[in-house]
Amino acid sequence: MSDLFLRTLRDDPADAEVPSHKLLVRAGYIRRSAPGVYSWLPLGLKVFRNVENLVRQEMDAIGAQEILLPALLPRDPYEATGRWTEYGPNLFRLKDRKGADLLLGPTHEEIFTQLVKGEYSSYKDLPVILYQVQTKYRDEERPRAGLLRGREFVMKDSYSFDLDDDALQTSYDKHRAAYQRIFDSLGVEYVIVRATAGAMGGSRSEEFLAVCDVGEDTFVRSTESDYAANVEAVATTAPDALPFDGLPAAVSYETGDTPTIESLVAWADATLDGDYTAADTLKNVMVKIRQPGGDWEITAIGVPGDREVDFKRLEASVEPSEVELLDDADFAANPALVKGYIGPKGVQAAELTYLVDPRVVDGTSWITGADEKGRHYVNLVAGRDFTPDGVIEAAEVRDGDPSPDGAGVLESAKGIEIGHIFQLGRKYADAFGLDVLGENGKPVRVTMGSYGLGVSRMVAVLAEQMHDEKGLRWPREVAPFDVHLVIANKDDAAITGAGELAEKLDAAGLSVLLDDRKASPGVKFKDSELLGMPVVVVVGRGWANGTVEIRDRFSGESTEVPVDGAQDAIVRAVRR
Repeated sequence: MSDLFLRTLRDDPADAEVPSHKLLVRAGYIRRSAPGVYSWLPLGLKVFRNVENLVRQEMDAIGAQEILLPALLPRDPYEATGRWTEYGPNLFRLKDRKGADLLLGPTHEEIFTQLVKGEYSSYKDLPVILYQVQTKYRDEERPRAGLLRGREFVMKDSYSFDLDDDALQTSYDKHRAAYQRIFDSLGVEYVIVRATAGAMGGSRSEEFLAVCDVGEDTFVRSTESDYAANVEAVATTAPDALPFDGLPAAVSYETGDTPTIESLVAWADATLDGDYTAADTLKNVMVKIRQPGGDWEITAIGVPGDREVDFKRLEASVEPSEVELLDDADFAANPALVKGYIGPKGVQAAELTYLVDPRVVDGTSWITGADEKGRHYVNLVAGRDFTPDGVIEAAEVRDGDPSPDGAGVLESAKGIEIGHIFQLGRKYADAFGLDVLGENGKPVRVTMGSYGLGVSRMVAVLAEQMHDEKGLRWPREVAPFDVHLVIANKDDAAITGAGELAEKLDAAGLSVLLDDRKASPGVKFKDSELLGMPVVVVVGRGWANGTVEIRDRFSGESTEVPVDGAQDAIVRAVRR
């Protein structure tokens, strides 16, 4: 350690919000170079390489072949798939000296597809799985949480190319099992959830989420089954339609100053017969939606008044389109939209699109805006008094909602995305005409899968899930060193003995970090806890009595062993 390029810090960095960011900086594993961009220092790079190698081993084991594509890419392939526009401001765009458009790759579906199209032409060439471990770039608006959300990050992305959907399913299942082996071997607490395909496209999609309170992804799982899904992918259980017979006619009431759901419910309780709640009202949220390259179009989203619109779910429902709330200028330009009193009739009279939550089924009766200031309809019935233009998943998902699989109810948790697998189908093959000659001599359109795993993010996830109040605690599979050997005795014989023990452990195949610094034992012990090697060996006062101390960083257990048997005892401690 006297030669190691390392400086540990006693205080948390000012810009760090989450434990993994604080600890990785304090322990000297990473350093911030720019917002969302980090340098890997020696210890951090060792962990990173160990994660990378574990991922590589599992990819090789399923028959995948590693290649390496450039990070600096031309515009044309992404223009062909529409993603030059769809990625919006998250894409790093630049021009070369001749004015040609380039980008820094956020993901490589287009380039892999073109590569295979140029190399393979026969059904005999397939199936094939190609992968790379490559730096990706996304211009995050608010890069935060250290390695968990950066502008530059390293991902393993692999791509399968198959002749039919059954073969694609086989490739997908291979990746799914490989990811499970990777995360299981590291001891990560994770869930596999249903997910939306987003800008990637395709049909089936699943995310691997590391369970973590600081995660930016919210997912839900059933209390009585194995159902789990990202909130964006939850399909609302719609009630059955109701008969119209006997329902009272819709009436427009003067409701006074009632622009909010809360004020409207208070009016209903005070004026109408019955006990009313926000669930009896229909909230109409006005947004504008723009398809890539298109114009903004105003749309109303109708949801039960006891729920908010979840913008992540809304964005996922209209992706790749952009969506924004209407602002004051938009309302001023559309005076028929009376803010706080908007209802289905006024929206459709203005020839605007009206989309509703799946719970708004025919026969349901609502209190909702009458499109005049201070007025609302009571008993406005879906399917009788208004007919929506469609259904949209935009309302928030809440704990206690029925599970879509019919078993139990949903409960929510936070997670960090560590892997995402897609059955892309033929989206990219169609864009580039990726065909091979089939066994019958006729062209066959290739079907694809895409599989991402965050290598650099995994370092942060491990730090996030496995630290304690003293510092990092690395699993043995990825720790920078197997053993942290601390010299806590100034006696020359102890110093010499520690060096000899380190050499023996090295000869036994263990990697050893030897703390030979001229620092106090207290400083050395704090650093050993902060740095997080799985086994800490202390050559201290016990040396005079012929013993050394072995500490397990995970369990906190400490044992004294004779010097003569220390090597074997340490090897057993590392490999158990």
